[in-house]
Amino acid sequence: MPIEVTDYRSSPHDQIAHAARVLGRSEHRRKVFSAIYWGKKKSKTVSELVNITGLPEIRVLQEAGRLAANGIVTKIRLDAKKGKKTAYKKDPFYSQHKKQILSLAADRRKLEKFPTKVTPKIPSATIRIPFPKKMVNIKRITIDDIDSFGRVKEVKSVQTIRMPIYEREMKEGIKRILGERGQFQDWGGETDDLFSTRIKIRGKRLAVAFGLKGKGTTGILTPKKMGKRGDQTQKLFRSPADVYIVQYHGQIDQSITEQMEKFAMAKSAAEGRKIYYGVIDREDTARLIAAYSGLFFHRKERR
Repeated sequence: MPIEVTDYRSSPHDQIAHAARVLGRSEHRRKVFSAIYWGKKKSKTVSELVNITGLPEIRVLQEAGRLAANGIVTKIRLDAKKGKKTAYKKDPFYSQHKKQILSLAADRRKLEKFPTKVTPKIPSATIRIPFPKKMVNIKRITIDDIDSFGRVKEVKSVQTIRMPIYEREMKEGIKRILGERGQFQDWGGETDDLFSTRIKIRGKRLAVAFGLKGKGTTGILTPKKMGKRGDQTQKLFRSPADVYIVQYHGQIDQSITEQMEKFAMAKSAAEGRKIYYGVIDREDTARLIAAYSGLFFHRKERR
C-alpha cells in the first residue's frame, strides 16, 4: 500500500523549497510535475502523461522517476484488465502548493530569498544555522571505492591514453560501464551531466550524479570554472542522487572537494540520509579509460 511522501512534521517552507529545487529550470521536469498535479485525478499513468506533456515516453519515465526518487510524487501500479500499469500519484501537500512551487522553480533569485529552517531570511540578513554532527552522514570516496569501476584497481598508472577527451566521449563511456541506456541532452537548465541509478558502491546500488568537464576546460579546475556562474557544483547537488562525482581530465583543486563536502553535509542534514561524494582527476580518468578502453572509443580511435 502506497504511503504519503511528505513529512508533515517538517517545515512547510522546507518542503516547498525542496520541490522547487528538484524541479529547477528543467522545462521537461516542470511539464511532468504539472501534468501529474493537473486536474482532479489522484494519479496518472505514463501513457496519460505522454499525452498531456507531448514528451517521449522515455523522457516522461526519467523525469517522473526523479520526482518519485525525491519524494515529490509516489510511483504506483494500477490494476488494469490486461495487466498492471505504472502510474504516479499526487502528494496532498504538494498538490496544495503546486503554483508556488512552479513559481519558485522558474525564478532562482526568488527561490534563494525564500525562507526555510536551514536558511531563514529577515529583511537585512541571512541566518545560517550550523548542522549538529549527528545529523550529518557523509562519505568521501575515490574511484577505487566504486564497485562499478572495479577494473580500475588493476591499473596503477597510465601514460599513453589520449587525453583530454570530449565530455561526450566520457559521458558515453561511463554510461556503457554502468549499463545506463537513458539519453541525457546538454542544456542550460541541467543539474548534472549524467544521472544514473545503476552505480554500485560496496555492493549497494545507488543513484549517482556526475559533473563532467571536457576539453573546453583547461588548467587547474577551480570553483570559478564550474559553469558560467561558478554554480555547477551547487546545481549538481540538487539532483536526487546518493553519490556526487566531479570528473576532469586535469588537476582538481582542493577547493572543489571542500565545496562538495559542504554541499554533501547540507544535503545529508536536510534529507536525513547518507551522501557520498568524490572527484575523478587526470590520473584516475586515465586509469578508468585504460581499464575500459573498449567502452570509451570506437575501434578506429583506440590507442
